[in-house]
Amino acid sequence: MRTFDRLAELQSLVGAPLGTSEWVLIEQTRIDRFAAATEDHQWIHTDAERAAAGPFGATIAHGFLTLSLLPVFFQTAFAVADTRMGINYGLNRVRFTAPVPVGSRVRAHMRLLAYEPIAGGAQLTVEATVEREGADKPVCVAVSLTRRYL
Repeated sequence: MRTFDRLAELQSLVGAPLGTSEWVLIEQTRIDRFAAATEDHQWIHTDAERAAAGPFGATIAHGFLTLSLLPVFFQTAFAVADTRMGINYGLNRVRFTAPVPVGSRVRAHMRLLAYEPIAGGAQLTVEATVEREGADKPVCVAVSLTRRYL
């Protein structure tokens, strides 16, 4: 994990990488729990037998499950020591560019696209490119807006 002492340091890093998260394992129990929480029980996610004969050869994670991992990706990619909290402000763009088969490991590369001072802190626009271990193509690319407060 990359650590910055002060939030203001990030202002000069627009366009630069902020860090890379730790790997997260996508096991069937995680997929099933996500399906239960969202009531999205489509067979490509939850029916291992049917999915084995389907287009991906196994169950796959929901795209929104991959997206929901952004907080853990942020937490393990970089830290800013002088901030007391951060909040999700929104998303500008999200694309699910490849499937995430069960048993995969994923992680995110974070790149700072914009830094905007706000009252009490800064709004960061960060591109998160989520990769699957061993794959050539990213599985998700999302532009996330977060607010960090001093």
